[in-house]
Amino acid sequence: MTESIRRSGESEYGTPQDDAHPAPYAQQDAYGRPHPYSAPVNPEWPPPPPYEPPTAPVTAAAPEAVIPAPRRKRTRGPVPLLAAVAIVAAAVGGGTAYGFQALTGEDTAASAGTTTNVVPTGKKGDVAAIAAAVSPSVVEVNATLDNGSSTGSGVIVTSGGEIVTNNHVVSGATSVKVRTSDGKSYSAEVVGTDSSKDLALLKAEGASGLKAAGLGDSDGVQVGDTVVAIGSPEGLTGTVTSGIVSALDRDVTVPTEESQGQGQGGDGQWPFQFGGREFNGDTGSSTTTYKAIQTDASLNPGNSGGALIDAGGNVIGINSAMYSSSSQASSSSDAGSVGLGFAIPVNTVKSDLAKLRAGSNS
Repeated sequence: MTESIRRSGESEYGTPQDDAHPAPYAQQDAYGRPHPYSAPVNPEWPPPPPYEPPTAPVTAAAPEAVIPAPRRKRTRGPVPLLAAVAIVAAAVGGGTAYGFQALTGEDTAASAGTTTNVVPTGKKGDVAAIAAAVSPSVVEVNATLDNGSSTGSGVIVTSGGEIVTNNHVVSGATSVKVRTSDGKSYSAEVVGTDSSKDLALLKAEGASGLKAAGLGDSDGVQVGDTVVAIGSPEGLTGTVTSGIVSALDRDVTVPTEESQGQGQGGDGQWPFQFGGREFNGDTGSSTTTYKAIQTDASLNPGNSGGALIDAGGNVIGINSAMYSSSSQASSSSDAGSVGLGFAIPVNTVKSDLAKLRAGSNS
C-alpha cells in the first residue's frame, strides 16, 4: 500500500530532504548571502521575503526657489515736483514773507502782496458796502499841540493798534488820542514820522482785536476808477464821500516845518503847492514834494490821514491834501470842498512802514 506522507521540510513538489542533512539555508539574498528563516507553519502562505524590499531612497525635495517680488519703481509724479516747488517757493518767497512780516509786525494785517476784494464781488463798487466794510478800520485822530489842537484821521494797519496818518496831523503834538468807529478811545504814541512823505505811524496803547484795513496796490489804479473817502472832517467821525480818480502822479508840495502844520493858523488848513500855486496858505521855505493820486471825492479839513478806497474795498491811498475855499470865502456858500483832493499812494506807505516802525523822526 502506498501512502502519501508529507514530512517536515519536504516540498510539495520536491524530493524529501534527508534528515541527516538539513538545509537551514535554503535561500540566498540578492547578493548571494544565505539568509536564515524558519519555514512557515502553514506552507500555503507564501514565505516572507528574505530581506526587506529595497525602497527608493527618499530624496529631500529641493527648496522652492523664492522669486523676489519686483521692486516698485518710485513714482516720479506730482508729489516730488510739488516738494521741489515748495522748496523753491520757500527760498524765493522768503523775501515776500519778510515783506509781509515787515508790514504786519507781530499783529494781524491784510496781505500786502496781493489784492483781494474786501467787499463781496457782487457788491463791488457799492459805496454803502464799501463804507460798512472799511469804516471800522478808520479812526479819528486828535493831537494836542503847544498852541492848540489838530484833528485828522488815521488808518488801522494791524489789529494790535498800528495806525498810519499824516505827519502834519501829529507834528509837534504833546499828546495824541484816537477814537475808533465804535466810539472807543485810546491814547496813542507817535512811533515814527517821515516828513518827506508826510507820513506818521501811531500805536494805540492797550488796543487789540482792531479791524485792519486791506492795503491794495496803488500801481494798478487808473484814471476814472471809482473811489470812496472815509475820514473825520471837522471832527465828524466816519464821514463817507465818493468820486473818481481824476489824475495820477500829481506833484504835490507840502511844508515839513512843524510851524506850518495843520491847525497852526487856526483855520484847520494844511497848506500845499500844486501846479505852481499855493493853496491854504504859505508852505514856507522847508518843503517836500511827492507823487499823489488826485481825486474829486469831497475832502475837507479832518480828512487828512484818512483812507482813499477802491471799488473792492482796498485802501489805495492816504488822503493828505485838499483845497477848501473856506478860509478865503466871504460867505458860507463858498465854503467846503471844491473837488481838488490828493492822496499819498498806498505803495509809498507800505515801502515806508519799516522806517516808521524803526522810530524814524525825519
